[in-house]
Parts: sequence; C-alpha cells; structure tokens
Amino acid sequence: MSREQRQTESSWKPMASDTIKMHTAVRSPFTLAFRGSMRAPLVRFGLLAPCLAFMLFIFIWPIISMLVKGVYSPEVQNALPQTAEVMKDWDGNGMPSDIAFEALLTDLRQADRRAVAEAGRRLNYEIPGYRTVLIKTASRAATATGTAREALTAIDANWNTPEYWRVMKSAAPAWTSFYLLTAVDMERKTDGSIGQVAPDQRIFLDVLGRSLWISGVVTIVCLLLAFPVAFHITTVSARWRGILLLLVLLPFWTSLLVRTSAWVVLLQDNGIINSLLMWAGMTTEPVHMIFNRTGVYIAFVHVMLPFMVMPLYSVMSNVSKDYTRAAYSLGASAPRTFFKVYLPLVWPGAWSGSLLTFVICVGYYVTPLLVGGNRDQMLSYFIAFYTKQTVNWGLASALAIVLSVCVLTILGIYGLFGRKSNFAVKG
Repeated sequence: MSREQRQTESSWKPMASDTIKMHTAVRSPFTLAFRGSMRAPLVRFGLLAPCLAFMLFIFIWPIISMLVKGVYSPEVQNALPQTAEVMKDWDGNGMPSDIAFEALLTDLRQADRRAVAEAGRRLNYEIPGYRTVLIKTASRAATATGTAREALTAIDANWNTPEYWRVMKSAAPAWTSFYLLTAVDMERKTDGSIGQVAPDQRIFLDVLGRSLWISGVVTIVCLLLAFPVAFHITTVSARWRGILLLLVLLPFWTSLLVRTSAWVVLLQDNGIINSLLMWAGMTTEPVHMIFNRTGVYIAFVHVMLPFMVMPLYSVMSNVSKDYTRAAYSLGASAPRTFFKVYLPLVWPGAWSGSLLTFVICVGYYVTPLLVGGNRDQMLSYFIAFYTKQTVNWGLASALAIVLSVCVLTILGIYGLFGRKSNFAVKG
C-alpha cells in the first residue's frame, strides 16, 4: 500500500468513527425507550406477582371454594356411584326397578363407611333420619340374604317408600340447586317444578330483608351524623383537625368485641344510660334498649360512624371555599348554596361512605349477636350457624352466594349513579 493510500485510510477512520458514534447517539434514545416500554410491564408484574399470589391463595381461592359448595355436592355420587347412575334413568314415579335395589346394595357393600356417612348427612337435609337409615343399611348389607329388594326392605322398611328414592334421585347429581333454592325459601316439587316451601319454613328471605333494612337504616343515620362532623373538621385549624381525626379513629384501637360488649353494659336496664335517664326524671322506669332492634341500631352506628366520616372528610377537604363564596356573591341564599353548589361537590364522598358503611354492616356478625334479640339476627348469623353448629357447608355457602349477589347488585347501582354524579359535578 502506498503512502498516499495509507494517509487517506487514516484520514477516513476518524470520520467513520464519528459517524458511527453519531448514529448510535441518534438511535440510542429510541432504543432505550423501546426497551424501557417492553421492560416496564414485566417489572411491574414482577413487583405485583407476590401480592397477587398472596391474594389468590389466601383470600380469593378460599372464598371461591366456599361459594362452590353451594351448588356442588358430590357426596352421594362419590359414595354410591352405581346407584347415582341408575337414578338418572328413573322417572321418579312409583318405586324404582330391581336394578336400583341391586345397585344400592352393591354400593353399600363396597363403599367406605366415612363416605356413606357423608352421603347420609347430605340426604338427611331433605329427610330427617335418612342418615341413620343409610348407615344401618350399610352395616348390615354384607350379611343380607335374598334378592336386593328383599334384603334392603328387611333391613329397613323405609326402602320400600318412594319418597326415600326420590330424595336419592334428587341428591345423586354432583351439581345441585337444592341449597340455593333452600336459601331463597324455595324447593323442587315431586313433579320437578319449583315452588315456595311451607309458610312455617320461610325464614331466609325475611332474614335477608331484615339484614338489608338494618344496614340501610344504619347507613342513613351514620350519614346524617357524619356529615356535620366531617364538615366541622375541615373548618378548624390544622392542630385541632389532627386532634379531631384522632378522636374519630380512636375506636379502631379497641377490639370490636370489647366495644360491642361495652354497649351491653351501658344499655341494660340497670346500666348507666337508664340510671341517668331516671335520675334526670325523663323516665320513671328503665327503657329496654338491649337485646332488641334499638340496641342493634345504637351499637351499629357507633361501630360504623368512622367509616362514614373519613370518606366525607377526604372529599370535603379538597373542596375550595371559593365556590360557596362565589354563590353568595351572586345572591344565592345559604340553603340554595348548600344544595346547588356544595352538596354536588361532596356527593361522591357521601356515595363512597354510604357504600362502605352498608357493605360492612350487611356482613357483620358480632354486633347483632351480642346486643340483638332472636328477631334481630342478620344473614351472617345463619351463615356462621350452618358453618359451625350443623356443619351444613352447602346451605351456608348458598346463603353467602345470595348475600354476595345482593352486595354486587348494590355495587352495580353505586357504579351507575356514582358515575352520573361525578359527571354532573365535573360538568
């Protein structure tokens, strides 16, 4: 290579290097932005993954598993698979054929005692005493002689009753509507139609209505009491505002059971409140305020009031006073300024506080149990009763489904009217 060629090549190398650096500098922001846009969702998902996994396995999955029990009941199918298969082809009229008796006898001879007990408990929900009949038959099935029909009827004469076989047919499918129908005071008739249960057995719809009514009354009372409290907190100085907010949140530092039990002491006939009323001459005899609806309302309002104050305060604290001053300057009266200017601005807080208070109240269990009477118990009491006392998880899950549907309906209504109210405020 000549001297001139080497000088030319050496002169072009810095220029090429500068060009490459220039192109790299031009492309690097776009490259970094592209890589960042691809990496950001992965980083966010990686940060949220532990929390999502915790919520899924600790909170969501147990709730779903419980709710499924309200429509899924495979006890009879697991314990008596051949009988369940035969029951599918039986029309439910009269007595089933000998094939059904043979299938039942074979299943009872082969079934596990624990599975038979579980199936008997499921059948016992429809006919009391069915579990005893099924367990007795299973214990004697191995030594029974004669045909299957003769052997079963010899062990217990109830196997010659069509009603026992109809219940077996209705409980044979794993997916069932029995619990949901019971939760809304309905039942499936012998002809397959759905109708109401006997009047003396209709309790759950009344309890559901009672739960919604108590929650609604408590929500309205809390809204009326919390509105002036939240408004006053926004008008005081920063020092007093912190003190008042501390007083509002102070009940959360005490156990709910302790707070509710304190009302039992205060509201009883010889309690402090009745003693003060009689000392002041307002009453001549004690006023019954415990173990009735009055005590439930008082205790509930005390428990739920902070849940209403805080959403209202958070919205009111962000409302500028210039709006009301402008309304006054334009000649609006105080009531007109409140209803036309101030109330629409704080309406989202009222909606949020009302929804939060209602949803929490409708699912409470401890407060009505301690301060209410037999006619003041809410649906949550029966869910706990069928879970702990009778171990009827199917009916407890069905009641939880009914309560969840009501809450979700209220959430849908809140979403509809909440968006409209927010749009009206923004407009």
